[in-house]
Amino acid sequence: MTAPTSTDALPAPPTGAAEAHTEKVKGARPSLASRLAARASGGAVQVFLILVALFWLMPTVGLLISSLRDPTDIATSGWWEVFTAPAQLTTSNYAGLLDNDVIAGSLPTTVLITVPSTVLVVVIGSLAGYAFAWLDFPGRDWWFLLVVGLLVVPVQVALIPVAKLFGVLGIFETTAGVVVFHTAFGLPFAIFLLRNFFAEIPRELLEAARLDGAGEVGLFTRVVMPLGGPAIASLGIFQFLWVWNDMLVALIFADAGSPPITVALQQQVRQFGNNIDILAPGAFVSMVIPLAVFFAFQRQFVTGVMAGAVK
Repeated sequence: MTAPTSTDALPAPPTGAAEAHTEKVKGARPSLASRLAARASGGAVQVFLILVALFWLMPTVGLLISSLRDPTDIATSGWWEVFTAPAQLTTSNYAGLLDNDVIAGSLPTTVLITVPSTVLVVVIGSLAGYAFAWLDFPGRDWWFLLVVGLLVVPVQVALIPVAKLFGVLGIFETTAGVVVFHTAFGLPFAIFLLRNFFAEIPRELLEAARLDGAGEVGLFTRVVMPLGGPAIASLGIFQFLWVWNDMLVALIFADAGSPPITVALQQQVRQFGNNIDILAPGAFVSMVIPLAVFFAFQRQFVTGVMAGAVK
């Protein structure tokens, strides 16, 4: 028997249909979607996105400029006229805002409602999220399904029953009643969000901490909370924005003599023709505070939203 030569071990060159297929793949044109995706990273798209962002910010800029103009100028010309007559700008509207007892008094009330509602939701939601993620107790899955079911309950359904309950408890038309309402309706989303985030923590990390002598409180405060910072920051931003911008709950449950800023501005709208110099700066202040909170925690917010997107 003769040994095979080196040429016998070489693969046969492609012939016929195989060779034609190879040439077709090499010469195939990219699809329309591929070409659009390739052009999406170009400068033209970036310029378009910048223009869209500027167009989106135009109402905010208009509100800012209107809050710095005299009511007479606002009534006789558009806010863009300030670019040709910058002498129209004045801070007297904000001075008048501080002298308005209703608007000036509504800011502390809004803070007293928003901060406790946010802190309570974050603290209670973190504890419950950790319990649902890592503690074994009877009916844990059923209780969590109940929490998930509460996510679809609209606020409007509970207004009348809760109003009757608060009347019995003596907290109707009080700041405490508004805080309790916002806390109760913010907890289902908080528990759902934090439970899913805490469940992604590696079990080996918690077991190593237990071997080092850490109890459940130590695990929660020293391991889970630091790792859950992005999700907690995201929850805090969501809850803060929701409570700060809420008007329906505040209109029903807040004290009419000391309303939050959304209700106070709504009361001023009734006299729109007479107090635009108060309404414009008040609306801008009401908007800029939650924006400042968002930008202060935007890094943690983005991290929390993207958590779990990439494995």
